Amino acid sequence: MNDTRHCRLAFHGATLLARADGALHWPEQDALIVADLHLGKPERLARRGGALIPPYGDAETLARLSRALAETGAARVIVLGDGFDDTKARLAAQDTDRLVHMLARHEWLWIAGNHDPVLPAPGGGAPMAVLRDLALGPLFLRHVAMAGAGPDVSGHFHPAVRLAGARRPAFMIGAQHLILPAFGAYTGGLDGADPVLAALVPQGRAVLTGPQAVVVPWPLPTKRKRGQAAL
Repeated sequence: MNDTRHCRLAFHGATLLARADGALHWPEQDALIVADLHLGKPERLARRGGALIPPYGDAETLARLSRALAETGAARVIVLGDGFDDTKARLAAQDTDRLVHMLARHEWLWIAGNHDPVLPAPGGGAPMAVLRDLALGPLFLRHVAMAGAGPDVSGHFHPAVRLAGARRPAFMIGAQHLILPAFGAYTGGLDGADPVLAALVPQGRAVLTGPQAVVVPWPLPTKRKRGQAAL
């Protein structure tokens, strides 16, 4: 697919496409990889008495995922954990129907996250199998990046980067770790400069999501004050 909205990158021998919508396409594996959908979050917050968020987040997440699958033609979907916001997540009827339809049309591989170590069964069907991690080609796919156990592709941290006054979800790419942004709507984000992320990706690149993917060096260059000499 030749689409300039997205960013083509090489990572340990794998040719990948960091999409502007936050999904990672791996054509060689016929796979679309997403992290942290957090389906059922609005219902879970309401059930537990937490702060309420708009109830249409699941519909937005599933619509974007459906578009990404249509655009890439990927046969396989790999979810890097926290596909559901908890083990009792319930979706609205129309969102459940859409997810069940998508489950029937693609091969799905679910990696366990801290929110969903056991997966619910959408639509009352059979429970879905869950993996602890997955070795695929030259890479390990898991929920949380593991120092010293790469090269891996993961999620969990919901990385985000502020550029030109706007804070955008971002892929973080270092020597051993490729960390995906959260794909789900209303999932928040952790600043890429946070110490826990900086320890995993101290140097490399970030790919900011949005209408078009934007690649920047990481960490971002420090702006010098006018008249200040470079060191």
